[in-house]
Amino acid sequence: MSFASVTLALVTLQRLGELALSRRNTERLLAQGAIEVGAGHYPLIVLLHASWLIALWIWGRNQDVNLAALAAFVALQGLRLWILAALGPRWTTRIIVLPGAPLIASGPYRYFPHPNYAVVVAEIALLPLALHLPVLALIFTVLNCAVLAVRIRAENRALSVSDWPRVGTP
Repeated sequence: MSFASVTLALVTLQRLGELALSRRNTERLLAQGAIEVGAGHYPLIVLLHASWLIALWIWGRNQDVNLAALAAFVALQGLRLWILAALGPRWTTRIIVLPGAPLIASGPYRYFPHPNYAVVVAEIALLPLALHLPVLALIFTVLNCAVLAVRIRAENRALSVSDWPRVGTP
């Protein structure tokens, strides 16, 4: 098995683990009275991420690996963990709003409104670049930015309720 295949296997396992965590958190939040917002575009996100991984497996599994780009990708996982820790049981891959619950404003959310999306944008570009697939990096970055434009608008609308307190603000 090539180093590229091992890398892709680890990323695939990570994504599957995140989907399981998201499903569990979503079920718990919905049981607490949360509502999902923007569900109509969610299949596009799933399709985009699945297509990205499939394309990487098809064209990248036997490629040489650019260690600098891979190191940057790995470093992003530290930011991802910080995001997961900040959101805790409220982290999902969907837009789930728990009415009356305070917004998170600690961790990376103290500095940046959508840190998870910034990480994902960088990941979608970096992993194909690590596998010497710049055309895939460009195609999926453009597609991801288009989907995120819709998603961030929906999320901002859902989270704009002015009377919600923020958790973690000084």
